[in-house]
Amino acid sequence: MNPSAVALRAGLHRGWIEFRQNVSNSQDIWGAVFPPAVSLAVMYILRDNTVPGTDASLGSQAVPGILAMNAMLTGLMGLAIALTMDREDSTLLRAKAVPNGVLGYLTGKVVSRAAVTAASLFAVLVPASFLFGGLELGRAMSWVTLTWVLALGLLATLPLGAILGSLFNSAQSMSFTTLPLMGLVAISGVFYPINGFPDWLQWLAQVFPVYWLALGLRSALLPDELAAAEIGESWRHAETLGVLGLWAALGFLLAPVVLSRMARRESGSSVAARRAKAEQRPM
Repeated sequence: MNPSAVALRAGLHRGWIEFRQNVSNSQDIWGAVFPPAVSLAVMYILRDNTVPGTDASLGSQAVPGILAMNAMLTGLMGLAIALTMDREDSTLLRAKAVPNGVLGYLTGKVVSRAAVTAASLFAVLVPASFLFGGLELGRAMSWVTLTWVLALGLLATLPLGAILGSLFNSAQSMSFTTLPLMGLVAISGVFYPINGFPDWLQWLAQVFPVYWLALGLRSALLPDELAAAEIGESWRHAETLGVLGLWAALGFLLAPVVLSRMARRESGSSVAARRAKAEQRPM
């Protein structure tokens, strides 16, 4: 069998094992569910407010955005942090020692984080369906759209998490990326259509996959008449497919290269140096 195919198969198996470990760990479950639960609580308080020009609840309109934000935090950021932690405890160094080990490692991480993100999404969506009216969950097409948007959105964002995690030496240093990422979420219309933003900011938001993921989720879960609040008064499915597909292709081309180069710089001495530095940090 082709060595790359063996690595991919091993990565899929590893990803499934890691997913089962994550869903059996109460701390991991709490970390994945707590941020969107807080957002749902806030939106529930605002449920009587309406989207300007419509009778739709602002709380209902924000639910897809909460799911998109959760995909960013649990998926992209979760993968980046996991990668930096694996560098610290020499997991990546051991993967490097195996033929095509880095490919198998990356496959396993993508699979496990994608599964955790999808599971946390449905854990949030179920209570949201009871808390907020106006979510179109009874249509078969809603679930079809939700499935392909979520799958393509994860393919577009998870490789970015691997690239981001390759750029930092420790999980602590990853904290510096939180504010820029939350800023990106804010300008991407995750909670509110970006029509009211300046034109240059609208164009900037549409460059990144976060906007399209949130737009696609809104198209799946909200009534069609709310498309009038979006750019072009349309859900723009073709553009969503194209932009997310382009980011996915770019990510899967770059992530293995960046990760392999980073892995080549890993050595026993570099791992020992990071451990010594970590031990010197104040508790």
